[in-house]
Amino acid sequence: MTNETVKPEFWESAFGEKQEMWGFEPSKSAVWAKDFFVQNSVKNILIPGIGYGRNAQIFKENGIAVTGIEISKTAIEMARKHYGKDMVIHHGSVTDMPFDRTQYDGVFCYALIHLLDSTEREKLIFEAYQQLLDGGYMVFTVISKEAKTYGQGKFISKDRYEIFDGVHMFFYDQESIASEFSKYGLLEVREIMENQPFFLIVLKKVIIL
Repeated sequence: MTNETVKPEFWESAFGEKQEMWGFEPSKSAVWAKDFFVQNSVKNILIPGIGYGRNAQIFKENGIAVTGIEISKTAIEMARKHYGKDMVIHHGSVTDMPFDRTQYDGVFCYALIHLLDSTEREKLIFEAYQQLLDGGYMVFTVISKEAKTYGQGKFISKDRYEIFDGVHMFFYDQESIASEFSKYGLLEVREIMENQPFFLIVLKKVIIL
């Protein structure tokens, strides 16, 4: 990980102190993705940055097998306590993907990629796409430049700010979404309101005959 990326110690401290800081209800993005994956017969998904699993359970409840990646050991322990010890969660940073050679029907990545620098963002999308079966889908949720925090804190680079100590955030618009995701089968971009304005980005791996 680069010096600009959120350190493992940050997440260990955050999960250690705040525990289930986002509650147990899945995000709106996860609910939408669940419906989308069910409609498209997705049976197994990869969740980079699974945290303590609040966005994983809704997929499991709908017959979708989940594999996670998580940088915080504390979060992994919480996920297994709440949602079962059988859940496969690889311990490590998404910047070190891949952790297995499994091919997945789907990838769901919520509010994570905007915490990475440009090189890491590109690698995450590429590695996730590489682990996708032909015809599989990816759903990324990213923060929008419409968020109130855009432009706040220390300027790092274009559209990227240190919003509080140790957390650098890249804010997306339609142009940057097209730039980073278009070559990976970009299907749809929709706005979705979580705790702040987000974009929900849907991609499909094209079958090459």
